[in-house]
Amino acid sequence: MNDCPIILTDFLPKNPVGRVLDFKEASLEKMLSLLEDNPKKGLCLYTSNLESAWATFKTWFRMLEAAGGMVLNAKEETLFIYRFDKWDLPKGHLEKGEHKTATALREVEEECGVQGLCIERELQTTYHIFQYKSELRLKVTYWFLMRTTHNGALVPQKEEGIQKAVFKNKRETAVALENTYANIKLLFPPI
Repeated sequence: MNDCPIILTDFLPKNPVGRVLDFKEASLEKMLSLLEDNPKKGLCLYTSNLESAWATFKTWFRMLEAAGGMVLNAKEETLFIYRFDKWDLPKGHLEKGEHKTATALREVEEECGVQGLCIERELQTTYHIFQYKSELRLKVTYWFLMRTTHNGALVPQKEEGIQKAVFKNKRETAVALENTYANIKLLFPPI
């Protein structure tokens, strides 16, 4: 939430991230209060029953599903979009009845004008809490590693607020990752 980690776990490491709260004592209000007190430290929610706690945690939010891609071209450059003053990867919401792989391919094509996409494998799933109007939402994003044979111009989807769509080499990617979201950084190996 706001690049602040919330970790739901059934194993407490010796040095947990941020404050530790027993999930039995947790509520949305208490979690938000603790995050407000320590906005950059994060929060570790401990439980002995991870499956049950995760089911409860999800009820605190309106759930949204999205899918997107980390796209590599023939030069091993990574496709980025620039939107809301941050570098990001292309992604978008699942339409009713649409499979997550179809969403990921469609959204990358729509947001960047890139063609010739092929999914290589699934990457990790990320979660992001945000506020829309007065409602807190939990966005689940399914990520895929993709390859493209596209070598033409990229066309950023302006109506979605995307100002740029560009392929970046390893050095440029490292710079872009300094101005991106924490969830996007999770998809890249440490530099």
